[in-house]
Amino acid sequence: MQHGLIAAVADQSTGIVWSNVGLVPGTETAVGAAAQGTAIGTGRANTTAIVGQAGCTSGAAYLCDNLAEGGYSDWYLPSRDELYSMLLNGGVIGGFASEWYWSSSEWAGFDPGDGAYFAWATQFGGGTQNRGKYNTFKLRAVRSF
Repeated sequence: MQHGLIAAVADQSTGIVWSNVGLVPGTETAVGAAAQGTAIGTGRANTTAIVGQAGCTSGAAYLCDNLAEGGYSDWYLPSRDELYSMLLNGGVIGGFASEWYWSSSEWAGFDPGDGAYFAWATQFGGGTQNRGKYNTFKLRAVRSF
């Protein structure tokens, strides 16, 4: 039995923050270890943890979690490594702009509070991986099979 990821055929946003929770200076909060998975296979759990935050009503993970497309409603924001895999296979998947895309992976950082400010993103067209929850980046939902 084969298993893999399916990417949505188009971007779900032209620019959105990672999550609406904790963006006001002084209220920044980390989701924590439940959203810090970076490996392939951790995107669903990360997304569930992000949208499970009290007050989460918008943002990249929220859009993916609430997406109903192609007869499916089990979409999620890919983890850092799932997103990077999409970059490597972009010619097959298609439709990606040479811009930044969000992952669901909060950055564990060097200090315990670093996750309050940073989450991983990948720049398509270059492959650079960076972070910063305040940024507005594109996103592409995935689902697993």
